[in-house]
Amino acid sequence: MLLMVLGTVAVVALRYALGTGAVQLQEAVMYLHALAFLLGIPYALKEDAHVRVDVLRARLGERGRLWVELFGHGLFLVPVSAALFWLSMPYVAASWRILEGSPEVGGIPAVFLLKTLLPLLAVLLLLQGLAEMVRCWLRLRTHLG
Repeated sequence: MLLMVLGTVAVVALRYALGTGAVQLQEAVMYLHALAFLLGIPYALKEDAHVRVDVLRARLGERGRLWVELFGHGLFLVPVSAALFWLSMPYVAASWRILEGSPEVGGIPAVFLLKTLLPLLAVLLLLQGLAEMVRCWLRLRTHLG
């Protein structure tokens, strides 16, 4: 995140102080932004730092919350992660086939790497969702009998 902030400050300083642009630096900030968000999503799930909009869950005890988590992950997170992986693969494969680069002159010639974050997000999110489901199941079986 610090690199992203410093990069943005540098882009603005170059543009307004020196009247010049820095396409690669600007795109590097965009790549860092994508990394932070797409790889931060599974991490937020792991750390239980994601936003919950669940009226039902708030009214339940610990056992009920664990069941909501278990079924919520199984019915929503796992299928959405699998669909994201499945649907992003042709898009990413096409980008890798041509080693897609930036459409900007002087840009970073690695758009194919950026697009690879989509299936990586899907795999990491799926794995974390499955881990959360196992955690819920074990807590239901052992601690709450």
